[in-house]
Amino acid sequence: MNLHDLSVHARAGHIDELNLISIEGGIYVLEAHMDGRAHSLNDKSGQTLHLRSVEHARELLHELPKLPFHLVHAVVHDEMCGMPDESPDTVRVPIPLGA
Repeated sequence: MNLHDLSVHARAGHIDELNLISIEGGIYVLEAHMDGRAHSLNDKSGQTLHLRSVEHARELLHELPKLPFHLVHAVVHDEMCGMPDESPDTVRVPIPLGA
C-alpha cells in the first residue's frame, strides 16, 4: 500500500488502525490494518518505506483523519535475558497521530 492508497482508504473509513513498528537500528515501518490484515506502507518503487522517527511518521500522515495509532516494539528485556524467540512479546503504546 502506498501513501495515496492509505489516504484513500483512511478517508473512506476502511483503516482500523495504524501501527508504527520500531525495528532495531532506529528504523520504523508503518502498518495499516484493514479487513483483518496488516498492509505495510511502501515507497514509490514498491519497497517498504523506512521512517526515521515518530515525528517523521506524523509529518507523513498529517493529512489523514484521526485513527488509532500505536508505537509497537519488542520487549528488549526478553532479548537481553535470552528468552526463547518462539513468541516475542511486544509493547503497543497508543500515541496521538497529530503532534
